Amino acid sequence: MGGGWQRTKQITNAAFRPLRGRDLSLHAAAITFYGAIAVVPVALLAIWLTSLLAGADRVRRLTSYAVRTLPDEIGAPHAVAALVEAGVGLTPVLALASLLPASLYGEGLRRAFVSVAAPRRDESLVGWRGRLLLLPLLAPAPALLLSVLLALPTTTGLVRQGGWSGALGVVLSFLAVWLVLTPVLLWVFRVVGPASPDWLSALGVGSFTAANLSGFLHGFVLFASLPIDLGVPFGGFDEIGAGVAVLLWLYVFHVIVLAGYSATLALSRWRTARARSREPRRR
Repeated sequence: MGGGWQRTKQITNAAFRPLRGRDLSLHAAAITFYGAIAVVPVALLAIWLTSLLAGADRVRRLTSYAVRTLPDEIGAPHAVAALVEAGVGLTPVLALASLLPASLYGEGLRRAFVSVAAPRRDESLVGWRGRLLLLPLLAPAPALLLSVLLALPTTTGLVRQGGWSGALGVVLSFLAVWLVLTPVLLWVFRVVGPASPDWLSALGVGSFTAANLSGFLHGFVLFASLPIDLGVPFGGFDEIGAGVAVLLWLYVFHVIVLAGYSATLALSRWRTARARSREPRRR
């Protein structure tokens, strides 16, 4: 038992070694700032591209299942419905205008990853590198989003039934989000990040991080359904309380992403060192 605990402790310490001496909270807050600017443009572009592929009416119909299932305590259904309607109604000119704020997310990720991966190395054009390297994710965005939307009729139907059927719906929803986030994080860890860990490490830790993020996203939906008056700390302004709650969610979301990237680097370096140590034996 003691040996297993020590082994777990060693693995955990190695995974978070790249974060030692760095202010994880500060870096996560910085990404959250960029993410707060980019989250709506990114969602609009993904919805618009999906509507071009599958049709606006189909996107509206599929997203309506989620709108009817989301808790209304902080106005989530109205916000999602408005976002979907704005996305399917986007014009090419508005889509082009959304690219700049959407790409800011890549800049935030790249800047934080540079600090974690190589804090003493000067990298030119950090922001533009991050922006350009994130944009290719828009290409598979319709397929990824459509795969989640196609699962909505089944998952939301099961959730509304409650009991074991509801639990099965949550599990299926968790798996769908997990599978969609895995290739996204694989690209983010392997390409957007400056250290370029090997593909196997990025896939393994990226998939594990995606599972954690999927669970966290579903936890936020549960939190949104709780009868909590979010406006109390802000003089009764419920809108401000809801906005702060979303920002705190984004912050914890990015803490998980940074921790996953750190673990990816640690695993990749360990695999590289192990491969080099075996080379003399092969000779």
